[in-house]
Amino acid sequence: MSASGGTRAIVAALAANLAIAAAKFVAFLFSGSSSMLAESVHSLADSGNQGLLLLGGKKAQREATPQHPFGYGRERYIYAFLVSIVLFTVGGMFAIYEGYEKIHEPHEITNWYWPVGVLVFAILAESFSFHTAIKESNQTRGSLSWRQFVKRAKAPELPVVLLEDLGALVGLVLALVGVGLALATGNGVWDGIGTLCIGILLIIIAIILAAETKSLLLGEAAGTEDVEKIKTAVVDGHTVTGLIHMRTLHLGPEELLVAAKIAVQHDDTAAEVARAIDAAEARIREAVPIARVIYLEPDILHAGRIDPLAKPGATPA
Repeated sequence: MSASGGTRAIVAALAANLAIAAAKFVAFLFSGSSSMLAESVHSLADSGNQGLLLLGGKKAQREATPQHPFGYGRERYIYAFLVSIVLFTVGGMFAIYEGYEKIHEPHEITNWYWPVGVLVFAILAESFSFHTAIKESNQTRGSLSWRQFVKRAKAPELPVVLLEDLGALVGLVLALVGVGLALATGNGVWDGIGTLCIGILLIIIAIILAAETKSLLLGEAAGTEDVEKIKTAVVDGHTVTGLIHMRTLHLGPEELLVAAKIAVQHDDTAAEVARAIDAAEARIREAVPIARVIYLEPDILHAGRIDPLAKPGATPA
């Protein structure tokens, strides 16, 4: 996934959320709507989340050090995980608390045109941010469904922004429905119910984000397509006659580690094996450019030594 594409989506979401948060808070001050207060906190939390994603992307660009020889690419995963925690605690839990208080002590909404006008403006601004995220995602999504894209993406920024923007749009609709029912019935409980629904929605999205980024933090293998490309590239049929076993690991969204034991002829000289390894590494990097750290160990192939995970079509470890 292109880092620049993710950055464009983050900046668009940040600009939209800052403007929306200010407008929602003004609407809350004039109307007293708890949905507006919950939504303003939601937008502030989203703005902080986009700031965390930008910070993680910046920190991930640091050069490798002796203490961190594989670099800092996983910083992006850590900050994406922090986003899910912020969304859960600041956005979701606050909205649930505010909704609970509003249901037990409902207040009449005054100056109704403020919350309604701000919600319409917020829906338009979030739609712009959501459209930008969809446009950038489509450049790398390929034939994957949206669900598959969120689950399989190795770069966390676009899936995070997509889910945040989707949650924001649904939350705005819930807030609009809650405010509308409160105005139509004169009962402020509906405003509290809308706020409560927003909190539940945010917690669900936070749990999904936490599960996906946790998997990335634990360490994910290359995608099936890249694994098959590496398997094809490593064997030349002459000096490198087979693949005994292989493991891949994402050190970051755009950096892949490849470790493999390759089969060579028993009578090859050390010089021939060394040239074959260099050539295999070059083929792997040409086939999968993000394979930047490669370790190949030569060995003699014996019957029964093929790792099941090295066979074509096998699921990578």
